[in-house]
Amino acid sequence: MMKIFKTVGLFFILCSMSAIAFGQDAQDDKQEAKIIAATNVLSDFGKMKEHIPSELLKITNGIIIVPKLIKAGFVLAGKRGRGIAMVKLSDGSWSDPVFVTITGGSIGLQVGVQSEDLVLIFKNASTLQNMGKGSFTLGGDISISAGPVGRSSSAATDYKMEAEVYSYSRSKGLFAGISLSGSSIAVDEKANENFYGEPENAQAIFSSSANTSASVSELKSTLKNLYHQQ
Repeated sequence: MMKIFKTVGLFFILCSMSAIAFGQDAQDDKQEAKIIAATNVLSDFGKMKEHIPSELLKITNGIIIVPKLIKAGFVLAGKRGRGIAMVKLSDGSWSDPVFVTITGGSIGLQVGVQSEDLVLIFKNASTLQNMGKGSFTLGGDISISAGPVGRSSSAATDYKMEAEVYSYSRSKGLFAGISLSGSSIAVDEKANENFYGEPENAQAIFSSSANTSASVSELKSTLKNLYHQQ
């Protein structure tokens, strides 16, 4: 009888370990999928007729990509999404991705659920690098504006570009600037830990480009192409 109990106990221990391992693999896959989705968003943005103006891209040093930002509500509406953030390093390369969340709300005639791809363009890398110290609010802690649209540099010649962040969205094939004032952005510490295998400080990730995984390399390559194809 004791032998049976030991066997059953061992079985449950192995099952528990397998479940934990499976759960970890699922989390890793989830972050990997988010990076691939972000890469696809950038690639699709680069193929569209309307585009982020080249003059704006030339002066930006950070980016947040949120695939499938969810907007839902009835009169009172909310936004929620998970994405990745990257900054341009001193040598012109892009940092490893930091996983982030964005949440917000608004009042207006909004009914149902809508999904859209979101890209935030930052003029200064320090804005994102300081995010490791806590969340910040768009339009509150930092200025944000719906980004100007136009593939050629002349499209933004007269634009003052005084905001720190410019936002763009794509929904149902339409590309445009979008207002996100009041939305909060924060580091997703759990997602970073799942992806990098240990607790990682966001500022440390932003200062590194050491990750050479296939998905991250493809993301960086696609981002580089977006900044140079204008």
